[in-house]
Amino acid sequence: MAEKSSNNNTAGKPIRCRAAIARIPGEPLVIEEVLVAAPKPREVRIKIICTSVCPVDVTFWRSEHPPAIFPRILGHEAMGVVESVGEGVHEVVEGDTVIPIFLPDCGECTDCLSAKSNLCSNLTFSISPWIGREETSRFTDINGETLYHFLFVSSFSEYTVVDIAHVTKIDPQTPPDRACLFTCGVAAGLGAACKRANVEAGTSVAIFGLGAIGLAVAEGARLCGAKKIIGVDVNPDKFEIGKKFGVTDFVNSRNCGDKPVSEIIIEMTDGGADYCFECVGSTTLVHEAYASCRKAWGKTVVLGAEPGAMLTFKSYEVLDKGKILMGALFGGLKPKSDIPILIKRYMNKELQLDEFVTHEVNFNDINKAFGLLLEGKSLRCVIWMNK
Repeated sequence: MAEKSSNNNTAGKPIRCRAAIARIPGEPLVIEEVLVAAPKPREVRIKIICTSVCPVDVTFWRSEHPPAIFPRILGHEAMGVVESVGEGVHEVVEGDTVIPIFLPDCGECTDCLSAKSNLCSNLTFSISPWIGREETSRFTDINGETLYHFLFVSSFSEYTVVDIAHVTKIDPQTPPDRACLFTCGVAAGLGAACKRANVEAGTSVAIFGLGAIGLAVAEGARLCGAKKIIGVDVNPDKFEIGKKFGVTDFVNSRNCGDKPVSEIIIEMTDGGADYCFECVGSTTLVHEAYASCRKAWGKTVVLGAEPGAMLTFKSYEVLDKGKILMGALFGGLKPKSDIPILIKRYMNKELQLDEFVTHEVNFNDINKAFGLLLEGKSLRCVIWMNK
């Protein structure tokens, strides 16, 4: 449990702290002292308690092309405590336990006020190097060089500044190393099954890719009462892992012989899965998932993207089969209203999420966390800032 701070002598002043900086693509992060500016209007400065490494961090750490930019403070899965707030912030106060989330939820626009959307119109999502409402940074190194933000969070720093639209207040009793899971991939998988697809009890589900997102989809489908949950992956070891989250059947896509995966899924489900989820970010798998879902009412939900790639479907097939293809950024979840509900379900032991945290390291060992993910040894490695 996080303790509320008191006697704040740093409010309104820059804070000097440590951050892990990505300076060169693919090179180890460098822990340096940085200056974190005071929050401006509608901004919150957060003391990060713990964070974790997501494959998205790895992608932008490796990339040499825009929207990648350096030097940058990566990290977007985290939990922390409010250190201070800028003018006009009324939603949280100093000492509140919060999680920063890459997807904005302004609470004012048509989309944020609608139960049908989680795509804010006032602050649209992008891979921006800036803080949010203005194109500036709140980070500089000790030489005065600007350090760029990442996904509006930048949690690989002991302190960060985040727009209030990206801050969700949570129950302070939530374990910090589990709260991280509700800020990106795991929450997205749960939301895709429980909210975006709205999986019905007794139905069949096929999940393409059993990484953290795919396993979270399985957990969400299990929670919804799905009868058959099929995992599709090239790694046979994923079946045993998947069983912990509700996976009932497994297809190794490398051992299908002359049959496409879709044909096998159709045979296993007597006509096609009711729900298919693409959790890798591959156009090939999107087409395979779409082909695997049942005609008339089958839904295919896309949780990943392949930059620049195009999807191609025959127009008659779209008309004739009557299937649904939909995207699910952050699983369709609204950060400020849906995430506290999911956390409550976890605290009530309805959600099984502990197995996602496979490793924990101290901040000084952050590059070890990257290595574990690259080697396929971890689902999520939690990084404690000062444990």
